[in-house]
Amino acid sequence: MHIPDGILSPTILAAGAVVSVVVLAKSVQESKKNLEQTAVPIMGVMAAFIFAAQMVNFPLLGAAASGHLIGGALAAYLFGFWPTTLIMTTVVTIQAVVFQDGGISVLGVNILNMAIIAPLAASVVYKLLRNSKVPVSVMVFIAGWVSVVVTAAFAAIQLGASHVVSYQLALQTLILWHAIIGIGEGLITGAVVPFARRSSFFLGGREERIR
Repeated sequence: MHIPDGILSPTILAAGAVVSVVVLAKSVQESKKNLEQTAVPIMGVMAAFIFAAQMVNFPLLGAAASGHLIGGALAAYLFGFWPTTLIMTTVVTIQAVVFQDGGISVLGVNILNMAIIAPLAASVVYKLLRNSKVPVSVMVFIAGWVSVVVTAAFAAIQLGASHVVSYQLALQTLILWHAIIGIGEGLITGAVVPFARRSSFFLGGREERIR
């Protein structure tokens, strides 16, 4: 869902950068305070997994955006919202700097979309369903799908506000494609979570402390 350089308005770029910086500053504080040191290498592994998954993408709206898996719902379930923003920011930044996927000037907006909005949407789903009788596999599937579609909607609004394309076209195209991509996101999240929960790191109640 990367948006490339040179198409968004300066106002949208500035707003995205400011919000991202504020949230990431808070993420660093919260992670230092609440995250166990043993989680750091596991977060690195998760970042590598998400990075690889996002490499498979395709252009949308004449390359005004791209479609691909995000991974925010998976990381948010395992690590919680605040650490996930740091994981996803690392992924998005490396993609922009090394592979020019997205771009430098639009980095703040892409971080906002994929590193903040995506895991935030998933975290809201987890909070709403955590105490329900919904199986974990179903819950993470829903969270994965919702995170992708909500992020696509925000990206469409940013493109529309920058007059790249009309709001209607942006919303219809991005939401349609990402509603399909979201199914894959949900299935992958649902498949990976059971294996992760059986790992030594998440045994012994650690999962509940960090999520």
